[in-house]
Order: sequence, then C-alpha cells, then structure tokens
Amino acid sequence: MPFGEYPYTIDDKGRVVMPPAFREFVEDGMILTRGMEGCLYVFPLASWRRVEEQLEGLPLTDAESRAFVRFFYSGASKARLDNQSRVSVPQPLRTFAALDGDVVVAGAPGRLELWTPARWDAAISAVQDHPPKPDLLINFVA
Repeated sequence: MPFGEYPYTIDDKGRVVMPPAFREFVEDGMILTRGMEGCLYVFPLASWRRVEEQLEGLPLTDAESRAFVRFFYSGASKARLDNQSRVSVPQPLRTFAALDGDVVVAGAPGRLELWTPARWDAAISAVQDHPPKPDLLINFVA
C-alpha cells in the first residue's frame, strides 16, 4: 500500500518523477484520471480494473451516475514509467489539476494522488479544521 507524500516538480514536457517509494506500485503501468478536490488519481492497472467494475455497475438510468462516470472515465489515460522513472501527464489532466511547477505526489489506499502544493495544503487543513464525524472513525483505531 503506498503511503507518504513527496514534493516533486513537473517539467515543461509534463513529466513527473515517480518517488522511489511508489515505483514498484506502478511498475506494470498505471491509469491517470481526474480525482476529487482538483487532484489527479493514479491507479496501478490491477486497481483500475476494480474501479472499472465499480463504474460499470453504476445504473445507466441514473443521471448522477452517468455524470460521475463521464467525469472520472473520460479523463483516464494509460501510462508507464519511462527509463528515468517519470510519468507523462497529459495536458488536459495537467490543466484540470493546475499542475505546473511544484507537485505533491501522495499515497492513498489503492492509488496515488498528484496535487498542486496549494490544493494539497488546503485539503490537509480542511481535515484538521473539520475532522470526520466520530462514527466514521469508530473502527479506525484498534
């Protein structure tokens, strides 16, 4: 499971070095797509297959489900690490996540996330300022 956060830079060609701690996680390839709160999600191929199954299971007759699938799936792009352990982020995804310059590469259960530092700091501050409801955390600590 990937965890931790690492500051990196996206180069002028839209490439980000994958932190050494995450390289094995995505060594067989990955899918990049739009994430929540203005970040990008990076799924290893095996995890993406499970995501696709969940998306396929959403009701086609429900407008909110269709909208979410459209948002999430249409932005997806397949990628692999290059010889210098970089991943190329397509321009539409860079624009969506405002990735230009500094980038935070963060681990999450089953995926990685790419953030601008300002959005990352805001997301972390939001959790500190408004922690989850106690019933959401009831089984969190053993």
